[in-house]
Amino acid sequence: MRTLKFGSKGSDVMKVQAVLNKIGYKAGPVDGIFGSKTEDAVLRFQTNNGIQATGVIGPKTWSVLKTYILGYDIFKIRQGDSLYKISLAYFTPLDSILTANPGLNPYNLRVGMEIKVPYSIDVVDTNVDYTYDILKHDIKGLKERYPFIEVGIAGKSTLGRNLYYVKLGKGPNKVFYNAAHHSLEWITTPVLMKFIEDFSKAYAQGGSIKGYNIRDMWNKSTVYIMPMVNPDGIDLVINGLKKDNPYYDKLIKWNNGSKDFSKTWNANVRGVDLNHNYDAAWQLSKESEKKLGIDGPGPTRYSGEFPESEVETKTVVNFTRKNNPKLVLAYHSQGEVIYWNFMNKATKEMKRIGEALAKAAGYELAEAYGITSYAGYKDWVIDKFGTPGYTVEVGKGVNPLSLSQFDKIYKDNIGLLLLAAVITS
Repeated sequence: MRTLKFGSKGSDVMKVQAVLNKIGYKAGPVDGIFGSKTEDAVLRFQTNNGIQATGVIGPKTWSVLKTYILGYDIFKIRQGDSLYKISLAYFTPLDSILTANPGLNPYNLRVGMEIKVPYSIDVVDTNVDYTYDILKHDIKGLKERYPFIEVGIAGKSTLGRNLYYVKLGKGPNKVFYNAAHHSLEWITTPVLMKFIEDFSKAYAQGGSIKGYNIRDMWNKSTVYIMPMVNPDGIDLVINGLKKDNPYYDKLIKWNNGSKDFSKTWNANVRGVDLNHNYDAAWQLSKESEKKLGIDGPGPTRYSGEFPESEVETKTVVNFTRKNNPKLVLAYHSQGEVIYWNFMNKATKEMKRIGEALAKAAGYELAEAYGITSYAGYKDWVIDKFGTPGYTVEVGKGVNPLSLSQFDKIYKDNIGLLLLAAVITS
């Protein structure tokens, strides 16, 4: 991680501000600008953690901060230690320690043994620009705190970033949710990540969410989640174009000569719109491009040289074929609408399910038209498998949506995500 100091800007500054705020250091607004309040908070954090107080976040400060970013610490047992004493020292529930350390016998702690101690804070921050690096840390933190979840890598992006998936549950009713095919629509990634955290926490505690018994759901359903389909594109939007990007010159050309990708870029790093790259009326999407004056790679709507030309698309296709879900949700923004049909191939039962999902979210159920009705992921699922597939467009406004909308978006969608996991069981 890069050194941060007064005047630094960016998504990593936002993450530091969010973490310092939730552990009580009052770093000021989470705005990505390392100002005086953030510097004061860093100084207090360094002093309280035995680090030379410089106000600069270098390797030593990052090392301690990382435990809070991940949401847990590694504790080495000393003479006289007990789980009860450790839980009091960390202000964390004893059950959280036992969950993070399956098989641990609290009456047989050995000196020198290392255990994971979760902090009493959530891992997923929903008030930060959600980058691939943040995703990577959050997935690690959740896996360590909740070892019962399955985490895997379905494939790699064009630039070699991991396309992670998380598996919740072990039941026969399989469903698959994914997010962020479009890079401007990255707000959908923390929606699914927060769902993973809340679902895992409720399962560990034997609790419920909105009336759904989570342990019962765990046994009835398996929920596969791929929270970030397009990490390379998201990096362009949030962190900007870097000189070492192998597509540097081409990207500027494809972006109409601009180095600013933060307001226009929905494609992957090769200028292909991933949600127009599936083998479902792909040729019609290609013909529609011409009418819109699209003749090659660019910020949006370019469907590639052939169906599944992109490794990201191919990964989602292979993952779907391998796991054969009974229902899929593809998360996008914006419009507060759910699209359900594809070339009149969806059944009455698919419409009924769509109506139930739309009611749960308070969204409109609708059919796409024009170029948006071809070569998308849910189109491919309906076309090739006859499986219920839905594109969920969260929030309202201009992409990328403001994080100020997150709480409403999540409140609208938590019931939908739960219902989708059981409605086909």
